[in-house]
Amino acid sequence: MFLIYLRIFVVGGVICLCGQVILNTTKITTAKILVLFLLLGAILEVSGLYKYIIAFGKTGATVPITGFGSLLARGAIENASKHGIIGAVSGGLESITLCLSTAVFLGFIAGLITKSKTKK
Repeated sequence: MFLIYLRIFVVGGVICLCGQVILNTTKITTAKILVLFLLLGAILEVSGLYKYIIAFGKTGATVPITGFGSLLARGAIENASKHGIIGAVSGGLESITLCLSTAVFLGFIAGLITKSKTKK
């Protein structure tokens, strides 16, 4: 059981470490890194490699933004085979609905609990 948790921690940590290294060594903004990782997850899903990363790292691979890109691509691929181009768009959106709803709800709760500060 401990080794499963260790694998989850290592895989999630490596993904985050890659983002931090890119942030520290280049002038790429955080928004561009976010998009880069989202696209990387989608590309790895389309190529069939991300399923192996998920099999090894479990939630360590699905929770970061690369997992979100993978989920988006997987839904688009599954529905595209059934309904064509419209299915690709709707399938991607269907697969991420729970993620987006949760993020909006928790962001709202965090906004109620915390006090915002303006930068000086």
